[in-house]
Amino acid sequence: MNVTVIIAFTANALVALAKTAAALLTGSASMVAEAAHSWADTGNEVFLLVADRRSKRAPDQSHPLGYGREAYVWSMFAALGLFVAGAAVSITHGIQQLVHPGEASNFGVAYAVLALAFVLEGVSFLQAFRQVGREAEAVDRDLLEHALHTSDPTLRAVFAEDAAALIGLAIAGTGVLLHEITGSSVPDAVGSILVGVLLAVVAAVLVDRNRRFLVGMQAPAGILAAARGRLSAMPGVSSVGYLHMEFVGPHRVYLVASVDLIGDDVESTVADRLRALEDELESEDVIVEAVLTVSRPGQPPDSHLT
Repeated sequence: MNVTVIIAFTANALVALAKTAAALLTGSASMVAEAAHSWADTGNEVFLLVADRRSKRAPDQSHPLGYGREAYVWSMFAALGLFVAGAAVSITHGIQQLVHPGEASNFGVAYAVLALAFVLEGVSFLQAFRQVGREAEAVDRDLLEHALHTSDPTLRAVFAEDAAALIGLAIAGTGVLLHEITGSSVPDAVGSILVGVLLAVVAAVLVDRNRRFLVGMQAPAGILAAARGRLSAMPGVSSVGYLHMEFVGPHRVYLVASVDLIGDDVESTVADRLRALEDELESEDVIVEAVLTVSRPGQPPDSHLT
């Protein structure tokens, strides 16, 4: 089970309860938006846990490449939930507050809950931040670049949602503070709308990233280069022609390549040699299936199989 998602779920559930109580006690529009935000995040973590579990099922006859893409399907549901349950509710309530201003009180309760939420959300974000950082270092990427381009949608979602949560808390706190200072509910209502806009942007980015992986995403140049080097160094391989690696799940790829083998063996021997190379490649966790064929000597690397 994904520890990062479990920590995020626990933190969001506790924060959602506290924010809901604070929203009822204070009447603050920003607190209502924050409560909607946290409930949306809590529900989303359930989708992400399902995504993590279902995507790890082993390949079978009906799904020879496994179920890895289920991670992107369920993460898509989570992103849509963030948009509907978080962004739409926050923006709608903020507009209603602008049209029909309401009174707020017990501001101290709001500040206390926001501070508690910042601590809990911060712990969750720190866990995601560390995991993204470790993976980014392993593949020589900037942290933010890796968070956007990683093939693990659950990690991206938790990182993005927790970052948005911390920013949202700052917006909500500012709205509540200005409401208390000015006596006007307008800053509070604007804070609710801004939180909603923030969630809508995050949801749109997450939907787009999941869409890309569902359609079919080629492995980045660095991974392709490493795979080409790995293939070229394998026993009996003279050169590598065509190479295609497509993500079929979090940290899982389907590899198709053409190789020029050393020697001029008969067809049956070549088939056995290729199968042995495929077995060796598939022994690595990241490669779900490898398909190799013989390339023509001197075939350029970017040419396609025919």
